[in-house]
Amino acid sequence: MRDFARSDSAAVQAQLDRLGALSVPQGRLGLETIRALLARLGDPHKRLPPVFHVAGTNGKGSTCAFLRAMLEAEGYRVHATTSPHLVRYNERIRVAGELISDERLAALLAEVLDAGEDLNPSFFEVTIAAAFTEFARVQADACVVEVGLGGRFDATNVLEPDVLAVCGIAALGIDHERFLLAPESGVPVEPLARIAFEKAGITKPGMPLVTMTYPPIAEVEIERVATRQGSPLAKMGRQWEAVVDETRLRYEDERGAVDLPLPALRGAHQGSNAALAVAMLRHQATIEVSIPSMVRGIRATRWPARLHVLSPGPLTARLPDCRWLLDGGHNAQAADALADHFASAAPTPRHAIIGMLEAKDWRALIDRIAASLSTLIAIPVPGHEFAPPVEMAAYAKTRGIAVTGTAGSVEEAVEWLGRSQRDVEPLYGEVFIGGSLYLAGEVLQLNGELPD
Repeated sequence: MRDFARSDSAAVQAQLDRLGALSVPQGRLGLETIRALLARLGDPHKRLPPVFHVAGTNGKGSTCAFLRAMLEAEGYRVHATTSPHLVRYNERIRVAGELISDERLAALLAEVLDAGEDLNPSFFEVTIAAAFTEFARVQADACVVEVGLGGRFDATNVLEPDVLAVCGIAALGIDHERFLLAPESGVPVEPLARIAFEKAGITKPGMPLVTMTYPPIAEVEIERVATRQGSPLAKMGRQWEAVVDETRLRYEDERGAVDLPLPALRGAHQGSNAALAVAMLRHQATIEVSIPSMVRGIRATRWPARLHVLSPGPLTARLPDCRWLLDGGHNAQAADALADHFASAAPTPRHAIIGMLEAKDWRALIDRIAASLSTLIAIPVPGHEFAPPVEMAAYAKTRGIAVTGTAGSVEEAVEWLGRSQRDVEPLYGEVFIGGSLYLAGEVLQLNGELPD
């Protein structure tokens, strides 16, 4: 698996070209390379402000966004590293509240790539080394770190108890099977248990671990890892509770009950992600965040490409009578969240433009949302190995979607939709674009919405 990035800055692009040329030896596992690279950079991961470390299959990025917003609402300066980026690589490294500048990014990547030239690090290992190096140099009060893939062997897992405030695990599901379910002795065999084992690998001795509710086979595995590490476990349903209704988020733990607002982020699942962030803040003793700051932070949280209503822009202007919705969800669990959202929304013609990576289960996505779609146009995901649009469209037809087709790009798909209705009436209803965060990034760029 390789990531891609482009920049309008020539200096940054020169380093991104070097970064894009990196490859990982087939089957390489472990943290030896990232540790060696960080050692050459002065071990910056040992000099970070208190870290909130978040793993999970779905929702970990949103949980990180809630954490950052609540910490910043309290007045703290917060570093954050998340992945993947949507439009600009800079989105991966937020320094004291601001996306890293092109000038600083170019110099930082050059420094890290030069330091590890003979180590053959991966794209993500270089990214994390760069983020930690900058975070150690710039004063801040807290760090929010999203796991990239898995947990146990993720490059972020070099973090040690001395810098950690708390660890958290968001929702679990089956994803990245090729990497997370690779045969290995001494690990769980059942897929969801193995996923739980990998995510729980971020647990560190003595550090609180905050979790959501999972199927029993996953919960048992997480409890086993936490016990082995001597980590206090704060489980939803035991040490804390959260109930999301139509008007509020009700959170409760041993410190008492709190009424919080519903997130501005759409989808019932975002209430659960916000609750996990609240639980992480309340089950650590390093940084105090008041309830009023939690309220302000939840209301202020933004996280692009997650049930994101697109703003007026060059792309949406092509079908001005439609509401436009964008989502980067790409696995069965994300598809369930989409299906729930569509089912709860007011009935309307919904025209989907879907592009997915070849390795993803695109049939599962179509199965779950087909009942809510009037139209499905399948497209490629630029720059990546993608699921065949012709096969996707043919499958969609078998699932009862009335109108299906293919196009070569988002723009062609939008033109297709407009043309299909031109002799009848202006297209109305909702245009939904989804299936890939890489595709979502292209859509944001086409519409002039750059994440900040």
